[in-house]
Amino acid sequence: MANYSLDLALIAIFAFVQWQITLIVLGASRRPWVRYAIYLFDAFAAFSYALTFSELLAILRFPTRLGMVLGAGALAYFMSATSVLVIYAILTFVRKQIHAEVHPGRRRVLNAAGGALLAAPFAAMGYGAFIQRTNFRVREVDIALAGLPPDLEGLRILQLSDIHLSAFLSEGELARVIDASLELRPHLAVVTGDLISGHNDPLDACIRQLARLKADAGILACMGNHERYARVEDYTAHASARVGIRFLRGEAQALRFGTATLNVAGLDFQSNRQRKVYLKGAERLIVPGATNVLLQHNPDVFPQAARQGYNLLLAGHTHGGQVTVEILDQSINPARFFTPYVYGLYRAANSAAYVTRGIGTIGIPARIGAPPEISLLRLGKA
Repeated sequence: MANYSLDLALIAIFAFVQWQITLIVLGASRRPWVRYAIYLFDAFAAFSYALTFSELLAILRFPTRLGMVLGAGALAYFMSATSVLVIYAILTFVRKQIHAEVHPGRRRVLNAAGGALLAAPFAAMGYGAFIQRTNFRVREVDIALAGLPPDLEGLRILQLSDIHLSAFLSEGELARVIDASLELRPHLAVVTGDLISGHNDPLDACIRQLARLKADAGILACMGNHERYARVEDYTAHASARVGIRFLRGEAQALRFGTATLNVAGLDFQSNRQRKVYLKGAERLIVPGATNVLLQHNPDVFPQAARQGYNLLLAGHTHGGQVTVEILDQSINPARFFTPYVYGLYRAANSAAYVTRGIGTIGIPARIGAPPEISLLRLGKA
């Protein structure tokens, strides 16, 4: 429900913003062709924005890449237009208050500053799209777990998530991620869903690149929501198994490290609509006496995972908000509207959860304040 509330809020905001822009354009020119042009643009922008919903893309069988490009353009436009309209309203108010009292020279400086502010949203969007979107970096995180056996201390787990190999992440860019991961020499590699964005995306290429990963205990994975939207869950599992990647779909694999057992369980994506039955039956996958790790794309299941006795949850899904602004030491991003588990390490009783920012993007092909992340997790004893 929270996801839909955010979607409805954004639709209402963007509709209001576009209506205001339409009024401004119609007020500036009364020529008939301008009226028809702005109405046509409104319709095109609304249709393109609708294509940002992956479920709709799958239902319509609309060409995924074209849909993503149109949707990304519409979302970037609406976000930038909203920011510009807010800044314009503030500048208009300020100018009315000080216009008569300011020296002409200072007025020119203020006007120039106002112009720079109006351009700032477009500059930020460009930085996020062309620079930070592919600024792949390794983030090393120490995770202390209560009762961790000595033979699991220092265990290194590589986590990749939310790859979204699509129109906005090429196979060459993913290859850079894999090359960086190969240098980390993990004991175990895990992939926590969303290999692609839509049904026409290069899933086989993504699997081919992931198969290059090297880890002592192999590669384990779970499904994301986009595998479900694209209706490729079964194909993903079978194609991955052929190259040594095991997708855990309501099952677990026990791994031995010395005298200790690391039991890794995995479940297909569970949406917020399933919150009343989160992890139903998952307690049967727990191995008593082992260190139990759960792979689940949606981090919202963490409280239930902790209650069931999982020591560690590894998740993604949020992209760390993808667009994050720090204000007064607080992160503000869209993901906070629908989950408290946006990014980083969380704890509940004797359990921990790590939510990675992931690799790719969805919606707008940009990351601002939430760069892509190759996660290397080191286990330690609390």
